[in-house]
Amino acid sequence: MNRESLRRLAAEFRNQIARVQLRRSLSPVLVAVGILLLAYVAVQYAHMYLEQRRLAEEWKQQQQAHSVEPARSTSAKRVENGLTRLSVPKIDLDSVVVEGTSRKSLLLGPGHMTETPEPGTPGNSVITGHRDTFFRHLHELERGDTLLVQRDGKTFRYEVVGKKIVEADDVSVLRSASDSRLTLITCYPTYYIGPAPKRLVVFSKLIDEQAQTTSTAAAGTLH
Repeated sequence: MNRESLRRLAAEFRNQIARVQLRRSLSPVLVAVGILLLAYVAVQYAHMYLEQRRLAEEWKQQQQAHSVEPARSTSAKRVENGLTRLSVPKIDLDSVVVEGTSRKSLLLGPGHMTETPEPGTPGNSVITGHRDTFFRHLHELERGDTLLVQRDGKTFRYEVVGKKIVEADDVSVLRSASDSRLTLITCYPTYYIGPAPKRLVVFSKLIDEQAQTTSTAAAGTLH
């Protein structure tokens, strides 16, 4: 073996040692980063859960006030345009809707787009939610499925009339309507890694409206 070959072998040996040392030094760092990420996610989910519990209690109190004072007394007026509870039995969704669609808002619950009408009123009401939390099973909905909205002492029953996948900048799904509609939007594909490039949109129309009883207003807690 000549001198040049020996130099190459020595250089390769040094490189191998350097790679081993690098892996050893990075291992504790990667473990620490992983632990920190898991802790961050756990804190976010805990905050979301606690906030939903708080909102559910506030929503329940509002519904009870409407049930006790159905004649639109001072108490009933005070909770007018209060919190909205969205339930979708098929996908086991039951959550209180927050106002606004900022990143902070959507960490706490599905968000009502403030520039659209309130759910249960005439027009196209739009609610958005994260695909990895509240709206993770939204893609399972089909025509004829039921959406329930409870607010201001009333229950509004919507029926899914269709769904489609659109580009992220497609605002046609926000178009106003003369009747009462509810549009749910989430990112798509559902299990995409990183920022999803498209949006899944579920369309529904109001088919029934009923006043809640006292027992209905007080029943249940969030899943």
